[in-house]
Amino acid sequence: MAGIAVTRKDLSVGQLRAAAARTSDARAARRMLAIALVVEGVERKAAAESCGMDRQTLRDWVHRYNAEGLSGLSNRKPPGRRPWLTPAQKAELAALVERGPDPERDGVVRWRRKDLKRRIEEMFGVVMQERTVGAQLAELGFVRLSVRPRHPKADEAAQEAFQKNFVDRVAAAIPPAARGKPIEIWFQDEARVGQQGTLTKVWAKRGSRPRGPRDRRYKWAYIFGAVCPARAAIAALVLPKANAEALSLHLAEIGSQVEPGAHAILVLDGAGWHIADDLRIPDNLTLLHLPPYAPELNPVENVWEYLRKNKLAITVFDGYPDILDKCCQAWNFFANDKTAVASITARKWATVNL
Repeated sequence: MAGIAVTRKDLSVGQLRAAAARTSDARAARRMLAIALVVEGVERKAAAESCGMDRQTLRDWVHRYNAEGLSGLSNRKPPGRRPWLTPAQKAELAALVERGPDPERDGVVRWRRKDLKRRIEEMFGVVMQERTVGAQLAELGFVRLSVRPRHPKADEAAQEAFQKNFVDRVAAAIPPAARGKPIEIWFQDEARVGQQGTLTKVWAKRGSRPRGPRDRRYKWAYIFGAVCPARAAIAALVLPKANAEALSLHLAEIGSQVEPGAHAILVLDGAGWHIADDLRIPDNLTLLHLPPYAPELNPVENVWEYLRKNKLAITVFDGYPDILDKCCQAWNFFANDKTAVASITARKWATVNL
């Protein structure tokens, strides 16, 4: 049969049909059966039509089989468009984005797509549209997020050491009378809420700048909040001032929420009233202070952000009683959602099993 001879002899007719029965690729299976018919001496047109193809197509598949064997009978994935950047270039771009711009060199304090477009062209010789730059960033896992303030005196090495050695710090802080008791980890902080309020992001049409009310008066209150992530337990008070007396009241409230028979390690920052000599600390509490300038380590800071974005921003308070009511409503909105309590405040490094 001129032009369609099967020159490959490593598989018999029976083996070709057995391979067709085993494969999950229906198209490749039909091609194997057609080639088996050709090997048996069936006329080319009949062999092709019996397997759902024309004579020329069968001829092409025979050539592929002769050259590559069974693997040549499967459809090849089209190569597609060449990637804009190589894996190494993508890694370099990701490092550049995380590092941030150099104001002196780049002329901006935050990356814009147009700035990254220029840097990509300089670094890799690749010219792409700003929209494509955005797609590259999304592919690398980057999204636009609000920046969290970082104190210039923050010691990142001290923060890392605090997390790494947290279990040892807790073990060293436990008083002798609490040895052998179940240990709970609590976090505490305060937030001022009042007429000098905050704004937040809202949905609006592209290119617009939506307006929101912001009071300019000067009355406020403080939410004293504490959370035990492992139990999704909370303890909070709304008080007029932040001082040692107010914190003592809050410590008493936290102590009342600790499981009976357990001892709580309360992690908090080094504010002046947190280290005051006249603090009244319940017997079932031990204070453990964070490194200086390390709000990132206190998950209650994330609680304040959650409350401001969802309940306390873009708000005008009629007066002090209204502030108290709104603070209580906001905290209860958070406290009644145990899933949110756990997900917002849980930290892997703050898990202990002593």
